[in-house]
Amino acid sequence: MANNRDYYKLLGVPRNASDGEIKKAFRRLAFKYHPDHNREPDAEEKFKEINEAYEVLSNAEKRASYDRFGSVATADLFGFEDIGFGGLGDIFDAFFGATTTRAQRRSPQKGGDLRANLTLSFEEAVFGASKELETWRIENCSICHGVGSQPGTNPQKCPNCNGNGEVRRIQQSLFGRFVHAATCPHCKGEGTLINNPCRQCKGSGKERVKRKLTVTVPAGIDENYQMRLSNEGDAGKYGGSPGDIYVNFSVKPHKFFVRKDYDVFYELPVNFAQAALGDNIEVPALDGKVTMKIPPGTQTGKTFRIKGKGVPHLHGRGKGDQLVVVRVVTPQSMDAGQRRLIEELAKTLPAAKTSEIDDQEIVE
Repeated sequence: MANNRDYYKLLGVPRNASDGEIKKAFRRLAFKYHPDHNREPDAEEKFKEINEAYEVLSNAEKRASYDRFGSVATADLFGFEDIGFGGLGDIFDAFFGATTTRAQRRSPQKGGDLRANLTLSFEEAVFGASKELETWRIENCSICHGVGSQPGTNPQKCPNCNGNGEVRRIQQSLFGRFVHAATCPHCKGEGTLINNPCRQCKGSGKERVKRKLTVTVPAGIDENYQMRLSNEGDAGKYGGSPGDIYVNFSVKPHKFFVRKDYDVFYELPVNFAQAALGDNIEVPALDGKVTMKIPPGTQTGKTFRIKGKGVPHLHGRGKGDQLVVVRVVTPQSMDAGQRRLIEELAKTLPAAKTSEIDDQEIVE
């Protein structure tokens, strides 16, 4: 190397830089110009210069001599060890360690999660139920119990990687020691070889099995609710736990109840006489029937609330309500007697006037 170098300029630090500032500058530049990271033609030469500068400025005696004489030639640098294959590698390793590309080590891996759909009747969603769920999952082979080899035989340690599952290659160069680790191509990282594969699973150690599960559906469940069944998914690997099953629910509509959150709506048809005179009417409810009083003069759309006759709160106490919406039914056909009575009634009733509709919101 040429003498009369400005080592401070090479590292980009002032002449009064502290040891920490010099070390920090060297680390940054060493990464920048290391030939494994920088493919420019002059990167190797630049890297050598940076190492030379740091070798001098990181040593108190060498730095003092350099500051006094201003050049390597006149400084007392005979203790400066060869800047060659060993020197540069040792300096770089001291800061960054050997560069290693490691293969992924075998560790317990959780099994895959599964998805399933379950359809409920309206009543099952409201009151809860026990439902049977049929699903497929990956399990450890029932013959070899996940080993992969035919019963009576055992997997053999891979001779290529000595059972480690990875092969390593150490490369010594001008820039240090580099250790490259890669998945063993012979055993695919397993560390073992199966010479007599299980006839059931063909050496995989796994098989696809159809299972039936009993799912306890809680009362109050609703559409699109999701339930997790822990450890009921695919089998894990290398001793890992099984995955989970996520069950999505759908609910069939009821023939006359409509649910909204924890309340249920029921449309109650009444005739002219019941609406005008009032009546006590038996109304269907989720858990039977209730008697409800219709006051005289009830109009279509009038809603009555029956407390505690709705859906049970999921994982909680109490229930929603049942809301009864009245619908006055106009007869589509009448016999002569009925028609005569309606006509007589019509003569006694005043005609409805639009002006009598005060402050009412009209919804189109």
